[in-house]
Amino acid sequence: MISRVADHCFWVGRYFDRAESTSRLLQVTRELAFDAELPALECWRPVMIVSGQYPDFVTRFDSEAAGNGEVVQRYMTWAPENPVSIRNAIRAARESARSIREVLSTDIWQATNELYLWFASEEAAQQYLHDRDEVYKHVRRSTQLNLGLVRSTMLHDSPMDFLWLGVLLERVGQTARILDMHHHMLEGAGAQHQILETALWLSLLRSCSGFDAFMRQHRGRVSRAEVVAFLFFEPRFPRSLRYCVQSAHKIMERLWSDADSTDSARAIEMMAGLDAWLGEKSQAPIPRSIHELLTHVVDEISQVCGAVQHNIFGERTAPKVVSQSQSQ
Repeated sequence: MISRVADHCFWVGRYFDRAESTSRLLQVTRELAFDAELPALECWRPVMIVSGQYPDFVTRFDSEAAGNGEVVQRYMTWAPENPVSIRNAIRAARESARSIREVLSTDIWQATNELYLWFASEEAAQQYLHDRDEVYKHVRRSTQLNLGLVRSTMLHDSPMDFLWLGVLLERVGQTARILDMHHHMLEGAGAQHQILETALWLSLLRSCSGFDAFMRQHRGRVSRAEVVAFLFFEPRFPRSLRYCVQSAHKIMERLWSDADSTDSARAIEMMAGLDAWLGEKSQAPIPRSIHELLTHVVDEISQVCGAVQHNIFGERTAPKVVSQSQSQ
């Protein structure tokens, strides 16, 4: 399998999951801003912090703008200068998919192209003004459709493994960042009221698409320790950190079990180490602050992604974001 195809497969998976996760996060934060007794700044600033774009956002606007839901949503949804905006994720997913049409099914390409054309249309722009939640739902449904088509219409061979590895590694980072966002929210709110704290944990579950699964397992009982343990360690939930790390580790071993490469061995070793670390933490009490744990996960996954990319391309670094201005 040539490196160009592996690279595009890997990033198609990452961009699909990034668009889906960002859409869900914005939708849930909107609901939280309307329903919870939190200052607007405490609702919206964490979204910018965990996206990694807060310094750029403050430079372009100002720190107070991080409390303006309209500004934050437009920046995270449409801004061509924001490398993690929904617009850029959809556009980049489509460009990568176009480059590897020979390994994707026709259904995947058509669904990807339909999402791209719809999001770039006047219809989507108008719907964003009048029914924003429906825009976020449309992006979520379309990206989830694509991920389902990947599993059901592609050959389960190396191209799909690289694509799904991208999904899983992106998902680990997204879940960790969303957990950390709620850490910032709870710190800002001071957890002054049990009802508010419960509302924040429920919004966290919805942000990670884990509300129904958690409620089914815990019979409606919600506590900080149970929610954190579920999203960190639950091996049956496909967005938990443990599930994604274990699944990504298995794909890496399948892809590179016979490879004579320092980078592939390093990536596999790091994933095995992160899995073992999560196993150890699952046996210990949940600490009062989970920020350091989440920072460790994000840092480790960033290094794994770097090793994967280096293994594909060697010294070459491929461009990852195609913005509106760059593509024209």
